[in-house]
Amino acid sequence: MAYAAGVDVGSTQTKAVVVDETRRIVARGLVDTGANVIQAAENAYLEALSRGALTEEEVEYVVGTGYGRYRVTFGNEQVTEISCHGRGAVHLFPATRTVVDMGGQDTKAIRVSGEGEIVDFCMNDKCAAGTGRFLGAASAALDIPLDDLGNTALASRRPVKISTTCTVFAESEVLAWLGKGKKVEDILWGVHQSIAARSAGLMRRVGITEQVTFTGGVSRNPAMIAALEEKLETALNVSDDCHYIGALGAALFALDRILASRAPLSKGKAS
Repeated sequence: MAYAAGVDVGSTQTKAVVVDETRRIVARGLVDTGANVIQAAENAYLEALSRGALTEEEVEYVVGTGYGRYRVTFGNEQVTEISCHGRGAVHLFPATRTVVDMGGQDTKAIRVSGEGEIVDFCMNDKCAAGTGRFLGAASAALDIPLDDLGNTALASRRPVKISTTCTVFAESEVLAWLGKGKKVEDILWGVHQSIAARSAGLMRRVGITEQVTFTGGVSRNPAMIAALEEKLETALNVSDDCHYIGALGAALFALDRILASRAPLSKGKAS
C-alpha cells in the first residue's frame, strides 16, 4: 500500500493529512503554527504519522502547501494553497464548483472545474477585514475565546451593523457598541455578517455556483457558516475535514506523483 502526505502550513495552524493509494484519508495532524514554522510543519506531520501508526519510510511523497510551504523542509514538492483547496474540495464534494477558503490572514474565492482544476480565483490579500483575523480582534475586545464566538453569535436577536472595513479599527468599534449597552451576541453576529458580506463580494467576482464548499479554519465556526449561507442564500458544503482540505489537496497531488512514477513500469510489464 502506497501512502502520500500533504502538509498545509497556515498563518495560525498547520495541518497534515496522509492518504493511501485509494485516496482515503488515513491520518490527520493539527498544531498551532507559532513562530517556528519549520518545527510546526514537522510536528503536524509526525502527529499524523503517529495517529495513522505509520513510519516516515512508508510515506513515498510529501507535498507542502500554504503560506509556509517552502518551510516544509522534508517535502518533495510545493503546490500553491489555491490549487490544493480546489483539489481537496472537489474530492470531498464532487459537485463543488465554487470554494471559499477563509483562514487567519486572508480569504480566497476559487472557481474550480469538475476535476478540481482552478478556473478563476481572487483574494483579499491587502486587507484582513474579511478573515479570521477580524474575528480574532473581536475575540480580544470582548475577552471571549475564539472557539466560543460562533455559538455566542448565534444567540443574537438584534444584530448591530459593523461599519468599519479595517481590522485595525474593529476592536474600537466593538468596544464602542459594548459601551452603548449592546449585547455581546448582537455585536458578534454583526461581526460575522460583516465578514460574510465581504467574502460574498469576493465570491461574486469569480462566480457563485449552486455547490459552494467552505474551507479553512473558520469553516469550524457555526455562526460564520450561518452568516455566509444567509448572505449567499444557499447551503454550504461543510464537513469536519474542511479545516484539512488544503492538506488533503496537497496529499492528493503527492499521490498523483507516486502513481505517475509507476505508469512506465506498468506499461513495461504489459508489453
